[in-house]
Amino acid sequence: MASLCMNSLVPLSSSSHSRNLTTQTSLSASSLILDNNNNNSLRTTTTLKPIVVVGDPPTFVSAPGRTILAVGDLHGDLKQARSALEIAGVLSSDGQDLWTGGENVLIQLGDILDRGEDEIAILSLLRSLNKQAKAKGGAVFQINGNHETMNVEGDFRYADSGGFDECSDFLEYISNSEDDWDTIFTGWVDVSAKLKEDRTMSTNHWGPWNLVKRQKGVIARSVLFRPGGLLACELSRHPVVLKVNDWVFCHGGLLPHHVAYGLERMNKEVSEWMRDPNTNDSTLQLPFIATRGYDSVVWNRLYSRDSSDLMDYDAEQVSSILEETLQAVSAKAMVVGHTPQTIGVNCKYNCSIWRVDVGMSSGVLNSRPEVLEIIDNKARVIRSERDRYSELQAAAYT
Repeated sequence: MASLCMNSLVPLSSSSHSRNLTTQTSLSASSLILDNNNNNSLRTTTTLKPIVVVGDPPTFVSAPGRTILAVGDLHGDLKQARSALEIAGVLSSDGQDLWTGGENVLIQLGDILDRGEDEIAILSLLRSLNKQAKAKGGAVFQINGNHETMNVEGDFRYADSGGFDECSDFLEYISNSEDDWDTIFTGWVDVSAKLKEDRTMSTNHWGPWNLVKRQKGVIARSVLFRPGGLLACELSRHPVVLKVNDWVFCHGGLLPHHVAYGLERMNKEVSEWMRDPNTNDSTLQLPFIATRGYDSVVWNRLYSRDSSDLMDYDAEQVSSILEETLQAVSAKAMVVGHTPQTIGVNCKYNCSIWRVDVGMSSGVLNSRPEVLEIIDNKARVIRSERDRYSELQAAAYT
């Protein structure tokens, strides 16, 4: 919380953790660089210490000195996603989809799938940006939300018709390509734009052909997202809970019994379920099931809505549960998505939790994109590119 002093990142020195460490930048060092604006002066620059990742999927991340940028639910809207990333300062505005975030860390809070027609394109873009970010000393992390797990379960109730079309096009594209998966997947964001344009230009009417086309889309989506499918395996690379420095990020929320169950254990079990079609759901414990969306009502009522909407908990109880959770995971604050905030990105309970889903997708509220920026444990909301260079009010954590 903003007023609480809590422990730092979970220790990374244990033998089990050290085997999983991944370094992404060079060692810290200081150097003198000639200032181009004044040839007679020298300025000192410091190379940041490496980003260290523990867990597969990532669970604990140490990112010393980095700016952390959190983006909420995107729901298949590539145009709004790009706007959000440009506001965050991590995506070029020239249409080249270049990483401009340097050594910053970007975290997307889940629910990329459903309600829009560019779901795979957004996944492709984020994968490409992560590859570019690593080369610059930064990183991109994605959180799986309930809509990701719903699709792996075969629940397509919220899939957009254009989303089914994208699945058909993507499955045909990879079937005809001889490139490796990484090349195919990161290149899809460009390929899909042309295919989408072709679809838009084609005759669109309800008839026998469209019925066949829809069936083809449903089959393609099932093949891609079922456990063990190509896109299910892609999603399995991402956690449901991620702790970066002193902040914990999750789609819907975190409760004490989730922490007791084990964050790394939850991430691993969800990942294995997505990768393995033979996983038996009945053998999995409640905390694992909760991460797949079934406990989102509890998260939603506790953390995402105003206290006036809570029937079973008063504000003091919610604050107590939240404080207990944060202390258990040694975090200063929690960042969540899931529930659209009509007032924009905001914090509650003495800024111990930030709600960053603003419903930006055209399939939700089509609202203005907003981003949460965290620098040196100071958090503020970025609503435009200009805000990045302005002095805005920020919540400080000690």
